[in-house]
Amino acid sequence: MPSESSLHAEPTSPPPQSRSPSPSPRDTLTLRALVSTKDAGVIIGKAGKNVADLREQTGVKAGVTKVIPGVHERVLTVTGPVDSVAKAYTLIISQLVAASTSSPVTSSPSTIHTAIRLLISHNLMGTIIGRNGLKIKAIQDGSGARMVASKDMLPQSTERIVEVQGSPEAIGRAIEEIGKCLLEDWERGLGTVLFHPAGDDRSSGNRRSGPGYPGSASRRSNGDGTRGRQSPPGSPTPQSPTSAQPTANLRTQNISIPSDMVGCIIGRSGTKITEIRRLSGSKISIAKAPHDETGERMFTIIGTPEANEKALFLLYNQLESEKERRVGREQQQTELQD
Repeated sequence: MPSESSLHAEPTSPPPQSRSPSPSPRDTLTLRALVSTKDAGVIIGKAGKNVADLREQTGVKAGVTKVIPGVHERVLTVTGPVDSVAKAYTLIISQLVAASTSSPVTSSPSTIHTAIRLLISHNLMGTIIGRNGLKIKAIQDGSGARMVASKDMLPQSTERIVEVQGSPEAIGRAIEEIGKCLLEDWERGLGTVLFHPAGDDRSSGNRRSGPGYPGSASRRSNGDGTRGRQSPPGSPTPQSPTSAQPTANLRTQNISIPSDMVGCIIGRSGTKITEIRRLSGSKISIAKAPHDETGERMFTIIGTPEANEKALFLLYNQLESEKERRVGREQQQTELQD
């Protein structure tokens, strides 16, 4: 498990004066966590009683992904004002601690040590860590919790795990501060490819870098798509796809791309998307029209897990390059006007 010192290499967040004002309690946070199937059962409760009580007590929207055969982890999603989300997680963690204790708890809640794995967008890690690690240190000192971030993104996603360790109350305090950070820089999370546990992926092995649950913050739900921002590390190795991919190992992944960015991915006469298909070995189809009111278009990627990861990398690399090109053009126009 990496120590906090392993987090300093992350991109630094903008200086305080460049940030938007602290979010008001009315801002909506969506925070996801990775939980075991057993813990998911406790969170839901018999006939959904526990999760219904949680919603009533805190006012949040909360749910757990459906069971997938052979998969031992599920994703918990909690949405609401920052303070309500923090309260909900505190209640959930206290509930899990109580359920895992075979004998009556004799120690005080403050002495109980547990952990929760949050799912955090790779692009938002710098926001939580802060310049020279000052933000994460302040969160840890103020809450009494400890935070450990995984080094790697989860399979076929741009989320990473941040494990928050401590008493339920300390974890709740840390989550509230984490939530504020995520909302302050919510635009950075608009390109997140959400993690979905799958039968043959490496989800159970992700703890090798330190347990945690990736989390996303947005003023609108991230859904199952991406918002065109995120360039996973590393570089693709140009190679022709294997001619015969085992059908049983094929995976389908849908991502959403802003309509105004679709052209840069397709390229002139389809040259760029053809190259991405060739290099990755995945089949990529593009919806002809936006799929909802956001105006985004759905990209469907079909291939082996490895091919899909490469396709995602290439797609996001292209988006990032186009975004940088547009920013540079805007800066030039501003300079000319001045």
